[in-house]
Amino acid sequence: MNEVLLRSLTPSVLGILVRRGADFAAAEDAVQDALIQAVRVWPANPPRDAKGWLVTVAWHRFLDATRADAARRRREDLLEEEPAPGPTTAADDTLQLYFLCAHPSLTPSSAVALTLRAVGGLTTRQIAQAYLVPEATMAQRISRAKRTVAGVRLDQPGDVATVLRVLYLVFNEGYSGDLDLAAEAIRLTRQLATAIDHPEVAGLLALMLLHHARRAARTAPDGSLVPLAEQDRGRWDTASITEGIGILQAALARDRLGEYQAQAAVAALHADAPTTEETDWVQIVEWYDELTLLTDNPIVRLNRAVALGEADGPRAGLTALAALDHTLPRHTAAAAYLHERNGDLPTAARLYSEAAHKAQTLAERDHLTRQAARLNTATSHRRT
Repeated sequence: MNEVLLRSLTPSVLGILVRRGADFAAAEDAVQDALIQAVRVWPANPPRDAKGWLVTVAWHRFLDATRADAARRRREDLLEEEPAPGPTTAADDTLQLYFLCAHPSLTPSSAVALTLRAVGGLTTRQIAQAYLVPEATMAQRISRAKRTVAGVRLDQPGDVATVLRVLYLVFNEGYSGDLDLAAEAIRLTRQLATAIDHPEVAGLLALMLLHHARRAARTAPDGSLVPLAEQDRGRWDTASITEGIGILQAALARDRLGEYQAQAAVAALHADAPTTEETDWVQIVEWYDELTLLTDNPIVRLNRAVALGEADGPRAGLTALAALDHTLPRHTAAAAYLHERNGDLPTAARLYSEAAHKAQTLAERDHLTRQAARLNTATSHRRT
């Protein structure tokens, strides 16, 4: 069974049903039924026209559901309008589905789940496993999202920024469960890039590729985190880095800078450096300055402070960090790192320990705890 083929056909099949008159929620249910049937039937009897097969089966499922629902009598006219068998339209409905699934009336978590289901072609179980929640919980979340957008018309230009934010959220979920959400986000962003010519779409795709290229080096065999400075750069995916940098350069050449292009530029500078010491930290600080102008995001300012500590020395970084809200995520960890670079090991050890208690993940907590223990050991050795 070609799961990749099924998932790639899902958006266009769903779009065809919607254009024929099915509302989004009913069409999405029918397409999911068709995908289940394909998994059962195709291994023994693969169709000549996979997309046409899915459209036919999904349409019949929709009609069956419509006939059985007495409350939807207004749709009876659709029963007489089934198109004659033949090649399906080549129109690409993917872009409209992206905008629908990223509708501003949805919460971010619902938008992400609906995008993975309707555009990504994933099952509710797969999405639930990826987010480590019960399948019933995810089913309710998706059902509520579908009801919210059921009556939405897509006759106005969609908000690309919202779509990109949803994809960014998918990517940042990481690699939990059996489904690699980072790889799935890259696949979906590639799909979006074929449907819309936009420099920020390219910027986000480049950013994902450049970050994902370092995946193999981010963890040790025991599952512990490996900081960027300690990663084996020989394990980085050079093909993804080359592709990401190429996409980024083409986007930047259009002179329509956005936050994802700027973030990708920072990632490219890290990817292009042979070592941490040889990284162009001055240019990274300049890109964080651009990001600050674009977003005024406090996390960007925090990252800039750390980069400034590399470019101009840890004291400069600590000065910039002191001007920021101490409750920011990873503020304490950043302060610990800069104090260590400045030679104040007792303060750094204390801050690493504090940061461990605030860590958002178990892996991060364990890493920060080890850092504190390492510095405490070094400090005790100095005293003896």
